[in-house]
Amino acid sequence: MHLADFLSPDQIVAGLVSRNKTEVLDELAAPLVEKHDFLDRNEVNNVLVSRENLGTTGIGDGVAIPHGKIAGLDNILISAGLSREGVDFSALDHKPVHIFFLVLAPEKSAGKHLKILAFISRLLQDPDFKDCFINAQSREELWKLINRV
Repeated sequence: MHLADFLSPDQIVAGLVSRNKTEVLDELAAPLVEKHDFLDRNEVNNVLVSRENLGTTGIGDGVAIPHGKIAGLDNILISAGLSREGVDFSALDHKPVHIFFLVLAPEKSAGKHLKILAFISRLLQDPDFKDCFINAQSREELWKLINRV
C-alpha cells in the first residue's frame, strides 16, 4: 500500500492556518472538494464533524487522522496537512496536533477504509517519518516524503 495512490501533491496543505478543529477539517477538505467537483463541501464537513462528535480522531503525540464515509464516493481520498503552531484538536493526550491525514471513504468500504487508517497510524508511529514531516518546509518536501512510503 502506498499513500501516493490516494493523494496527490495538490491534496497536501503544508501550512495549515486554521486555529480550531472545525476550521482545520474544512481546510483539509478543501483541496479534495476542489479537485473532485462531485463532492459537496457542506456534506463533507458535516460528515467529518459528526465523526468527531463520536470521539476525537486526535490520536495523540501531535497526530490526528480525521475520517468519514461519503455516500456516492467510489474511491478513498486522502489529504494531508501540517500545522507548525499546532491546533487544539481535543487529542487523547490533550496536546496540540501538528500532523493531519484526512481520509474520505466510500460508504461501503469498511475493510479498505480500516486498512488505510491502520497504515497511516503505523506510519505516524515512526519517529523518523514524523520528524521529516514536521520539518518539511514545503508541499514538495511533504510530497517527496509521502511518495516514499
